[in-house]
Amino acid sequence: MGLAHVIALVGLLCMGLGLCMLLPMAVGLLYREPNWTAFLTGTLASCALGAGLWFSLRDTQAREMNHRQGMAVVALGWLAAAFLGGLPLYLSGDFLTYTDAFFEASSGFTTTGASVLTDVEKASHSVLFWRALTHWLGGMGFIVLSLAILPFVGVGGMQLYKAEVPSPTPDRLQPRIADTAGVLWKVYALLTGLEALLLMLGGMDWFDAVCHAFATLATGGFSNRNASIAAYGSAYIEWVVTVFMILAGMNFSLHFWLLKGRLRAWFKDEEARFYLALCTLASLAIALALFMAQGVGVHDSLRLAAFQVATIITTTGFATADYNQWLPFPVAVLVVLMFVGGSAGSTGGGPKVMRVLLVLKQSYYEFLRLVHPRLVAPMRFNGQGLDRQVVASIWSFLGLYLGCFVVVGLVLTALGSDLVTAFSASIACLGNIGPGLAEVGPAGNYAGLSALAKWILALAMIVGRLEIYTLLILLVPEFWRR
Repeated sequence: MGLAHVIALVGLLCMGLGLCMLLPMAVGLLYREPNWTAFLTGTLASCALGAGLWFSLRDTQAREMNHRQGMAVVALGWLAAAFLGGLPLYLSGDFLTYTDAFFEASSGFTTTGASVLTDVEKASHSVLFWRALTHWLGGMGFIVLSLAILPFVGVGGMQLYKAEVPSPTPDRLQPRIADTAGVLWKVYALLTGLEALLLMLGGMDWFDAVCHAFATLATGGFSNRNASIAAYGSAYIEWVVTVFMILAGMNFSLHFWLLKGRLRAWFKDEEARFYLALCTLASLAIALALFMAQGVGVHDSLRLAAFQVATIITTTGFATADYNQWLPFPVAVLVVLMFVGGSAGSTGGGPKVMRVLLVLKQSYYEFLRLVHPRLVAPMRFNGQGLDRQVVASIWSFLGLYLGCFVVVGLVLTALGSDLVTAFSASIACLGNIGPGLAEVGPAGNYAGLSALAKWILALAMIVGRLEIYTLLILLVPEFWRR
């Protein structure tokens, strides 16, 4: 298994995470907040632990990394990030227990956006910035970032890339995987900067603009306001965030090709077309329901519908309305979108649009085979034949995904949550969505759940972000054997 090699690389990731904590520490010093020392302590603890693991085990590294080692590094690296990322939050004094801090850090890195803070506006600037930064690091993947900036981690880097990038078929934009990681992060940073600028033009101060841009492009959903985006009372800001949520929910490879001058890249991709059509149809259906049944004006109906559809399908989790108060039909549409998620290769969570599209295609092919039993026609995607193994893996993934959803929901009901809260919290955390329904709806939070429920949901977030297999494979005994 080469466990020493795995732990050495996890130590390197811990050091990198510790250095990232210097940024919220600087924000705390800028705003003269006393809890900047919490992030200094977090930096020292993370770097000390990471350095100890790296320097004591680095000489045992193998020259090449196999697929098992890649999955182990990613799984253990994400668990370490959640545990260490929660340390400064707990020491800051804004969280009563380490359980709450771990939950918040897990929610941040996995871009879930589920929070236990009952009054976000009382939190310090350093804590708010760290929450947003964990989103941004976890959105594209901090291990993918390490592949881009640390060449020696690229030995066997494709194994790390496949284990972390949320996609059934990860794209390779450049011959070297480090170059692919660098390209994705450049596009990611460019869109983040552009949104921050547009938000400032809409009246946000620089701090709120940067934090919300981090949260939007990462499809995270942590806001600096209790009322989320609705607190700003600006249609302009809502539309800007809506557009960038939709962009963040698309495959970032398409944005790269668009920037390279291939203007038809979005519309030639089957998944992108299906994703945009789904967003449009769902928005129009909800807008019509709000206009006809609840008396909301035309523009407000479209704005509210488009925002809520974008925030749910991309698993961002921002809010401009308490949809718990809506009629059943628009809420039902949103619940269906929770089981779709963003596109493959995006920062969005959930099962992914590509998997849903391919399952629908496979179902259609089964109808054709019933009509024409001798039909031999390979399923095609974007004009190319699709390997049967990819389709089989999608069905396996969906089976495990639904199994995890049911198990987590049942456990939450056993811990005392009502049916709607339990199962909506299950899909909201497993799909990295954030808000669910009832107690954990857009107007509520996760603070009222028991400590055990928070640990279970935090782990569900990591399982969902790493696409089920990467973390659960650690529980299979054969994984650790030679």
